[in-house]
Amino acid sequence: MNWQDRLESTDVDAIGKDFFFPEENLFQTTSDYPFKIDVTAVIICTRGIVEYSINLKPIRAVAPCFVVLMPDQILEHKSVSSDYSGLMYVMSKKFTDNLLPNAKDVLPLFLSVRDNPVVELNEEGLEGIVNYYNMLKRIIRVKDNPHRTEVARHLTLAFFYGIGFSIHNQDTDKKSTHYEILTEKFMQLVQIHYKQQRGLEFYADQLCLTPKHLYRVIKETTNKTANDWIDEYVVLEAKALLKSTNMTVQQISEELNFSDQSFFGKYFKRHTGLSPREYKEK
Repeated sequence: MNWQDRLESTDVDAIGKDFFFPEENLFQTTSDYPFKIDVTAVIICTRGIVEYSINLKPIRAVAPCFVVLMPDQILEHKSVSSDYSGLMYVMSKKFTDNLLPNAKDVLPLFLSVRDNPVVELNEEGLEGIVNYYNMLKRIIRVKDNPHRTEVARHLTLAFFYGIGFSIHNQDTDKKSTHYEILTEKFMQLVQIHYKQQRGLEFYADQLCLTPKHLYRVIKETTNKTANDWIDEYVVLEAKALLKSTNMTVQQISEELNFSDQSFFGKYFKRHTGLSPREYKEK
């Protein structure tokens, strides 16, 4: 998403290109194709319902709630209710990477938020987060304050610690079956390795299972085969790169570890009905 052009073409409350409040909410700008997010976006849903997916995971956000979108996630809009309204602020990857000096501290925190992007709110919670939003906005508007970046950083850090703690506690209360746990581990592995590994044997080996058993587990739990999931991640990434970047088809083919552009083109067309160039120009 080209946030830099938007910052240069409109007058928005911002700290350089690292922290800003876009006038137009992300969920109010729907798209027919998946696109990669290169920022962290916090969206406060004050009214209405939004349905979308992040990295193929279906999400339904019912107000009052807030949503956190992370860099390198692939977002697909599904639907937005006619009465939807919300608030939003955006942080660059550079800003969020510098929130904590110790990567070991920040990793569990951001993993919790990444895996649970929607946090439900009651009316009191909604009022609190809107007040937080307004406080941040007031701080950023005082441009002659030499410490406003540090203030924004500490407030944001406190915000993520708060929601990370609550999400982590919710996760510990969940009870999953053995098959559901294996499926979650498989999905996590696919998200990490799908660019390099498209074979079922690799994932079965990582989970200490036979390919046949892994196939049965994923099919029974998700009603899709493991190979289907791997292919969906690869195709989703290809679609996002074709629409969200200036990369050539050859470069995308190399990025996704295909032996050559021709093989990538046949693979993509088999799954989408279009060649990569046809999809890019659609």
